[in-house]
Amino acid sequence: MNLDSYPCFANETHSVYEFVSQGQRGAVKKIVEYAWTGLENVYNLGFGDYDEVSNEINDLVVTNNGDCLKVLATVAWTVREFMFWYPDKLIFATGSTGARTRLYRIGIVSNLNEIKEYFVIFGKGESDFWEEFETGKYYSSFLLGRKENKDEIWKQIENLDL
Repeated sequence: MNLDSYPCFANETHSVYEFVSQGQRGAVKKIVEYAWTGLENVYNLGFGDYDEVSNEINDLVVTNNGDCLKVLATVAWTVREFMFWYPDKLIFATGSTGARTRLYRIGIVSNLNEIKEYFVIFGKGESDFWEEFETGKYYSSFLLGRKENKDEIWKQIENLDL
């Protein structure tokens, strides 16, 4: 995506990315982490403010730094980067709150044409079944993989319990 994003730094395995949000509340360290779910090839996208005290990601805090779009664009950049290093993996994502899940849906819809150039994205909603993402539908969680792997992904997600 060609959206303005923050410079981002990855660890050796390209599973953790860090960047600094700059806004009305100052500099806030953000972390994006791709953690194995225990299911074959499926990684969970975790994202939030870095808590210096607990040394953990706080995915419930509302930063209100005035740079939401730039932060989401940076997270999207990490998705592309992670999938570059791990093209056969799937990324599972859901918001830590209903409002965040809604924000992610809006971000996906706003950039769906660009996303579909490289990836296939699925949503899981009230039906409790994965389906290819469609605008105008409610989804509580999302699954993303490389476009060229679409047939294999369909086979894998038939019985995927996330």
